[in-house]
Amino acid sequence: MPVPVKSTVVDERMPASRSRVVRTAGVVLVLAAFAVLVSLGTWQMQRLHWKEALIAAIAERRSAPPVTLEKIEAMDAAGEDIDYRAVQVSGVYDHGRERHFFATHEGRTGFYVFTPLMLADGRALFVNRGFVPFEKKDVSTRREGQIAGKVTVNGLARPKLSEKPSSLVPDNDAEKNIFYWKDLDAMANSAGLAADRVVPFFTDADRSPNPGGLPIGGVTQFDLPNNHLQYALTWYGLAAALVVVSGFYVYRRR
Repeated sequence: MPVPVKSTVVDERMPASRSRVVRTAGVVLVLAAFAVLVSLGTWQMQRLHWKEALIAAIAERRSAPPVTLEKIEAMDAAGEDIDYRAVQVSGVYDHGRERHFFATHEGRTGFYVFTPLMLADGRALFVNRGFVPFEKKDVSTRREGQIAGKVTVNGLARPKLSEKPSSLVPDNDAEKNIFYWKDLDAMANSAGLAADRVVPFFTDADRSPNPGGLPIGGVTQFDLPNNHLQYALTWYGLAAALVVVSGFYVYRRR
């Protein structure tokens, strides 16, 4: 005779206290996510204002009348930003010590030519005279551009880098005179110049033409990416979407 089996009804409903805990945790997570998204959007707006001010400052510096090298040096010593400051300086190029920085210009591969400009006080200022194509690296192929005698250079002051900008950037090859990042100390050392006799920043020459057309001056790049508004709208949009989704979920639950 079969033994009757007593059926047991299992109450799968969540206890009220546990349900409240889960709802509270969900609300906290949603609020935390919303706060993070809004914070990221606000940070990008702050970056936007900073970038716009920087672009305006650079434009103002570029259009300002050039100042003397002594003025730029005083600003640099005082900790002021000298980047893109218009400067005028005179001296004699030491073409035998020019250094080559790997670069591209208008789709062509080549080098920026950094040449020490020997100043009246015996110091040297490395001037980025401009671009030469890869096949024109050897000075014997562009002797017309090796200006002799005293010259006056108009250009923009550029600060030196204290370290390699990224691990993806190759190491400089001083022996082959090929530099991938602007290490002023290494350039000076490889050119046989004492570090204490070198001006502690660079100067990018303007577009004034050189004899023979090389180097091509005026290669300073001003293309500063400014996508912060787009990023801010993205973060704010995600925050708004989170509010809509959460509200719809609450509505459906009720």
